[in-house]
Amino acid sequence: MNTVVVISLCFRITYTEAINILNSSSKTFAFKTDWGSDLQTEHEKYLVKHCGNVPLFVTDYPYDLKPFYTRDNQDQPLHTAAAVDLLAPGVGEMCGGSLREERLDLLKTRLAQAGLDEPYGWYLDLRRFGSVPHGGFGMGFERYLQCVLGVDNIKDVIPFPRYSRSCLL
Repeated sequence: MNTVVVISLCFRITYTEAINILNSSSKTFAFKTDWGSDLQTEHEKYLVKHCGNVPLFVTDYPYDLKPFYTRDNQDQPLHTAAAVDLLAPGVGEMCGGSLREERLDLLKTRLAQAGLDEPYGWYLDLRRFGSVPHGGFGMGFERYLQCVLGVDNIKDVIPFPRYSRSCLL
C-alpha cells in the first residue's frame, strides 16, 4: 500500500519574531529594523532565506502600520493587527491580507485618531447595524509573475514597461 506524506513547505512567524531575527543578524541593512518599522524588500528576502528559502507568512504586524479597517488584536502593550503578509523566495512580499474590523466602536476610534471620520462616514454606515468577522487579501499580479518566472527585478515583468520620457503629460 502506498502512502503519501505531505510536508508543509511554508513557515509562519510573527512580526516580532521577524524583527528579532533581523536584529540578531550580522548583516547590515540599509533600512532600520526597529519594532514598528515597516519591513522592506531587503528584510523580506533575508527572512525568506533565513527560514530555508520557502514561502513565509509573517503575522501580527504593528497596528500603526496597517490601514484603518484592519482588525485590532487588542494585545497591549504590543498593539498588533490581525494581518498577514506572504513572503516568497526571490520576490519578498507577494500577497498581503487582514481580518477587517467589524466592531463599530473600535472602528470609530481608529477613524477619529486618523482624522478620517468625516470622509469615511459611509464606511461606518456599513457596520452600523452589525457585521460578521471577515477578511480580505490582495496580490500583485507582477509579483506573482516575478515569482513564477524567477525574474529578479519587478520592472522586467510589468506589462507596460516604463522608460525615460515614455509618459508625456
